Amino acid sequence: MTSPEQQDRGARKERVGRVISDKMDKTIVVCVERRVRHAQYEKVITRSSRFYAHDEKNDAKVGDRVCIMETRPLSRLKRWRLVEVIERAEAPLAELKDAVEEAVAKPVA
Repeated sequence: MTSPEQQDRGARKERVGRVISDKMDKTIVVCVERRVRHAQYEKVITRSSRFYAHDEKNDAKVGDRVCIMETRPLSRLKRWRLVEVIERAEAPLAELKDAVEEAVAKPVA
């Protein structure tokens, strides 16, 4: 049973997705994918949405699977907040991403 405080807030949307960026302070970017059937061709296609979410403790890292919840507007883009980190990304994946970014940033001589 829900408490009276939760009933006043109404039903808030929750989404599960992967963190694709954690470079901002107390903010993460979460990519949520959904599979839909094309209206005409009926092929199943993957659609994705990006959400900016508030991460108070800077807990989530790139590659983590997280649950986010809708909240009041916190900034120009942030309308979601981090509820929990469902699954941590493996460390080598995060290190590999950093290595790739460094290689791309280097100028070609």
